[in-house]
Amino acid sequence: MAADMENKKQVTEQGSKRGFISAIRDGLGFYKNSPYVREHMRDANARSAIYMALVIVLVELYMIIRYIKKYVIEDPKCDSIGEFFEYTYRYWILLAVAVSMIVYARLLLNGRVKKLRFLSDVCVLAFAGFCLYFGIITSISDFSRGRMIICFLMMTIYVACLLIWRPYLSVVLLTGIAILFNYLINTQAVDKEGNHLSMTEGDMTNYITFFISVSMVAISIYHQRHREAIKSESLKLMTITDELTGLPNTHRFDELAKEYMDRYDPEKHDPVYAFFNIDSFRTYNDRYGYEGGNQLLKFVAGLIKENFNGEPFCRTSDDHFSVLTQASGFENKLIAMNEKLKEKYANESYLAIKAGIYRPKDKTADPKLEINHARFACGLLKNQGDKLFIEYDDEKAKGYELRQYVLNNIDRAVKEGYIKVLFQPVVWAEDGELCGCEALARWIDPEVGFLSPGVFVPVLEECRQIHKLDRCIYETVCRTLREAMDAGKPAFPVSLNFSRLDFELMDVVGELEGLVEKYKIPRDYLHVEITESAISDDTDLLKKAMDTLHKKGYTIWLDDFGSGYSSMNVLKDYDFDLLKIDMVFLKNFEGNQNSRKIIKSILDMAKALNMKTLTEGVETKEAVDFLHDAGCGRLQGYFYGKPMTYDEVLAGLEEGKYKLSENLV
Repeated sequence: MAADMENKKQVTEQGSKRGFISAIRDGLGFYKNSPYVREHMRDANARSAIYMALVIVLVELYMIIRYIKKYVIEDPKCDSIGEFFEYTYRYWILLAVAVSMIVYARLLLNGRVKKLRFLSDVCVLAFAGFCLYFGIITSISDFSRGRMIICFLMMTIYVACLLIWRPYLSVVLLTGIAILFNYLINTQAVDKEGNHLSMTEGDMTNYITFFISVSMVAISIYHQRHREAIKSESLKLMTITDELTGLPNTHRFDELAKEYMDRYDPEKHDPVYAFFNIDSFRTYNDRYGYEGGNQLLKFVAGLIKENFNGEPFCRTSDDHFSVLTQASGFENKLIAMNEKLKEKYANESYLAIKAGIYRPKDKTADPKLEINHARFACGLLKNQGDKLFIEYDDEKAKGYELRQYVLNNIDRAVKEGYIKVLFQPVVWAEDGELCGCEALARWIDPEVGFLSPGVFVPVLEECRQIHKLDRCIYETVCRTLREAMDAGKPAFPVSLNFSRLDFELMDVVGELEGLVEKYKIPRDYLHVEITESAISDDTDLLKKAMDTLHKKGYTIWLDDFGSGYSSMNVLKDYDFDLLKIDMVFLKNFEGNQNSRKIIKSILDMAKALNMKTLTEGVETKEAVDFLHDAGCGRLQGYFYGKPMTYDEVLAGLEEGKYKLSENLV
């Protein structure tokens, strides 16, 4: 026990000793500063130089004016301008040096002499040295005449305030100045009779006290500036750094990219913007949660930092990263990154880092716009197997321009009525009678003509603008049904497609309720189709909205079941009224016994869960017969009709092509 107590005592004493030594070391400034802190301190010295130089300017002007008044006007002693400058040249030189210092410091702080920043300390030191020399010469002369050494002491304060460097340098510098001046006083100061003079003991005590005080002030100023620099650096890092990965953010990337392009002319070098995407990141994130996903993002960020060190890079968003680099060697770096990814995540073979690249044609172009070309190219890599990168070219430029057209004109298209709604029939499998339709969007633009949903829907979803399109569709459907009812024409239920983003970007329940109230549409005439991918991405927001919709009386369908995101948890955790089987199961249907078995199993499961069923993509009589016999409730596909206008559906009813079922719900 006694030995343990003694050991603890020794450890405590050693810790206290190290703490004391560390405090002394830090107090004297024996540590390494970051480039930002060094720059901050250098700028602070430049600002001090301006203020100190301004004081010198005012003092020297006062001295020159005083000399003119006394020796030129009141008691003329100067017979010529040359003689006048002979007596006042020190004032003029110091004035010129001070003005030069002000001009240089202002240019430095304004970034006008950015390439000469390294001369800042040299210039300030030269200015301080000249001030000190002036103070020494003047004070030795004054001391020889029995006056005080105020000029030297004032100039010492100037020097101490100008040269706020490391504390130990301030101590060494001021100590050296004190010793030097004391030596010069004792060797150079003589009275009228030629006798050497020296300071009295009392003056020496005050002299030493003055230098100690000035040293403490200089050290205090340094530490105050240093704390401000550290705080400023922390705040700056917060504004230019991605919090999760530590990489620069997009704002900082723009700055670095512009500097990079200034150095590398596209005509002489071969710079490329690269946009990276972690393929199947969503799958990994669903499997391992946010913490696992964050660790993957950090790992990929480390690979980018390692392979593109010294070049502009950033985390753009989510699992996306951007780099500006040279085309030469890029593919090898990308391959190396993927090899390390496979090595680290050997059990997740589906993961891959893919990239789109773009060769800039104008070095002055906005990096935000340039990286968008690479982003667009990267998006084209989906479903392209092991292909790791793709380059933006003239062919892809057309697609990019169309993408930008969609984004720039969606508001106008909605306002001007370019968005059209088509209706694809849904029939009962039992008798083929019409029981509803699905609302599908088409864009008929006066400038570019017909736009396929396969073009504009993915773009609007990617850029979080899909709710504008969907809101337009919902209102058009409600208005069409109301007009049909008012005209005494047939009306039937219509299913409306909702994406995950709709629930984030607008109040889905509020929108539907507002339309029902506005157009007086029965709620059971509006079926809510929610894609399975929206469910697998969702949190509590979607579930709460679905519960509210059910309470309001809406029928909710699970769309695209089996399209690639299937999870039995969706059926376990959410309450759907109808299961809509994706058309993928009917591809190559003829003679494919596996497709039949899978569809039959899904239909049996839905029946066990008390869910109604609908299969889309029905194109053949063989599929119709199989689905009827297997127990599917509703059918949709080209066998019964392509998407058409509401009037065309009504025409089909009049011609007998369709028969409107008495059982619409």
